[in-house]
Amino acid sequence: MFDPPFPSDRQLSHPRHFARICPEKPACIFADTDDALSYGAMEAAANQGAHFLRSMGLRRGDALAVMLDNEAATFTIAWAAQRCGLYLTSISTRLSPQDAAYILHDCGARLLVLSDRLAELSRQIAALAPDVPVRTIGGPQGWQEAIVAMPITPIGDESPGADMLYSSGTTGRPKGVKPPLPEGSLGQITPLMAMGKGLYGMDHDMVYLSTSPLYHAAPLRWALTAHRFGASVVVMNKFDAEAALGLVQKHRVTHGTWVPTHFVRLLKLDESLRKRYDLSSMRAAIHAGAPCAVAVKQAMIDWWGPIIEEYYSGTEMCGITALCSQEWLERPGSVGKAVLGELHILDDEGQELPIGHTGNVYFAHGPAFEYHQDPDKTRQAHNDRGWATMGDIGHLDADDYLFLTDRKNFMIISGGVNIYPQEIENYLISHPAIADIAVVGAPDAEMGEIAVAVVQPVEGVVGDEALACDLQAYARQGLGGIKAPKRFEFRRDLPREPTGKLLKSKLVEEFRAGAGG
Repeated sequence: MFDPPFPSDRQLSHPRHFARICPEKPACIFADTDDALSYGAMEAAANQGAHFLRSMGLRRGDALAVMLDNEAATFTIAWAAQRCGLYLTSISTRLSPQDAAYILHDCGARLLVLSDRLAELSRQIAALAPDVPVRTIGGPQGWQEAIVAMPITPIGDESPGADMLYSSGTTGRPKGVKPPLPEGSLGQITPLMAMGKGLYGMDHDMVYLSTSPLYHAAPLRWALTAHRFGASVVVMNKFDAEAALGLVQKHRVTHGTWVPTHFVRLLKLDESLRKRYDLSSMRAAIHAGAPCAVAVKQAMIDWWGPIIEEYYSGTEMCGITALCSQEWLERPGSVGKAVLGELHILDDEGQELPIGHTGNVYFAHGPAFEYHQDPDKTRQAHNDRGWATMGDIGHLDADDYLFLTDRKNFMIISGGVNIYPQEIENYLISHPAIADIAVVGAPDAEMGEIAVAVVQPVEGVVGDEALACDLQAYARQGLGGIKAPKRFEFRRDLPREPTGKLLKSKLVEEFRAGAGG
């Protein structure tokens, strides 16, 4: 567990403090326009939003839903909800009206706020969820007009809220993760604050680069954590590899969060272009969201130096592991030791497995959570001792470092042999002809299942039989005949979230249904 020193005044851990002592400091800088939102303006708008939410009848424990782009209102509404004691449910702007309406009903939202460009979607959602008031940012009934006449002073009954976010559905329908509402002050220390300060040296001098859509759990939580430190958050509207390097140089970025797909795209840039940018201000490049191939991470450390920091967690945040570059170089492929919760590896019968044996990854003594309105899934995620799992499998080494093997739902059983797609993907992504890859199981009359590699070739490379033969030979050489995919398919792109997270369940369902090929 991390236990860094913090001031006794817990209000120093809330953006309100920085609105008082440095009101003109940028809380957010929006990369596309260079517009900035100051701490003073963010505090005033958050207070106005809190008064408006109270006027709409929302009380502590109620749910507020938003579908927002990476824009100023994302932050002012989040901080309004936090001081009202509300659950904030941030919904992807890429969802269909039906899926958005499902989440609205499931979370029990009392109000939905959408970006102005989603006006048509708001009308469709209103028809599907008539019990939820829908407002758009801007326009005659917009959020800004709604709050403009509200007081800029705090509401009289402030209490801390929490997020209630939904998993991205990589293994089925999105699940709402509902933690208990915190008690006490608005400025209490959060696990991410302790982690950020203790492991990554986060402080009020930090300039934090947000590379992903803020409707996802980790990007939203880290950006709000940066505000608790009084840092400036540089917000990308959409990830672009060269643009990210330019922003690091322009704003002297010190910290940023990334996913392995970002690293792959950065490394695919021409080396002369990569050397053009000054990245010397960077103190910590923090990555998570998916396992990172050993070759990719080694290349990033070679380029950026030993500032690559990794952690493993999930929307449930029932536990966290972490490790620095030096630790990783000593044990490549690990995702670290537990820094929140206590790690255990169990077999399918719930028995503890010895060191080095692969099984289900559980965290003991981590933060409590439940899947909202789904007691069966909540029970399935916990064992009889109350330990929780996020559905991953892996093993521990003798020093308690965790190595992830894959998600249990994605494991392929071919001729009675367990094959883990993640291992194959991590090896093949290093092939110069591959821009992106996913390995899934397809039904086979003889073997039960076979491994199929779905490949997005790099620009200018044709996905044909010759490339398939080359990739199969490359896989056999590095992985052996059992693990090498038996079939290669080529596609223009793979289904990924804007964060870079692969929506593998879409491919798994397609191929298991026999539609692939």
